[in-house]
Amino acid sequence: MSVVCRLSSAVFFLAAFAGCSSYRWTSSVPEELRTVAVPIFENRTSSSELGPIITQYTLREFQREGTFSIRRSGESALEVQGSIVKASRAVAAFDRSYGSRASEYRYMVTAEVSLINKDTGKVLMNNRRYMAETTFLTRGDLLTSQRDAAARIAQDFARQIVDDVTSFDYERPGK
Repeated sequence: MSVVCRLSSAVFFLAAFAGCSSYRWTSSVPEELRTVAVPIFENRTSSSELGPIITQYTLREFQREGTFSIRRSGESALEVQGSIVKASRAVAAFDRSYGSRASEYRYMVTAEVSLINKDTGKVLMNNRRYMAETTFLTRGDLLTSQRDAAARIAQDFARQIVDDVTSFDYERPGK
């Protein structure tokens, strides 16, 4: 390979990586805040089992993401506190061959989540509102179908919450 070719390759790679100079390969979460507790979400709705399901999926997502270690409430630097404030379902489609019976529903859930620094007692995120929705078919029992849909809702919530906690600006919490 000629000297000119090597030099052009080196310049190309330096230019390509110069655009990535502000990118971090490690987490922006301070080391001392990398433990989290997630108590069971409070359920203020009539849809049963949502609190434990959303909590379970949020814990799984924290494990999958890998920045935080999960601890009990008294042993963590951060705590995610959540409340499910609204859950509703609406008919999305009818099956006309069965006397206009509902065959598909849209399931919508709203939660409020706070992030607390347990060492200082400071509320970093205060009742941030999250919404998730899905549809489900009613083959057989309506409640069983809705429970299956709740897992998809919980997975969506978990991704949103963990993304926000992981990308939170801990150096400037008021911003």
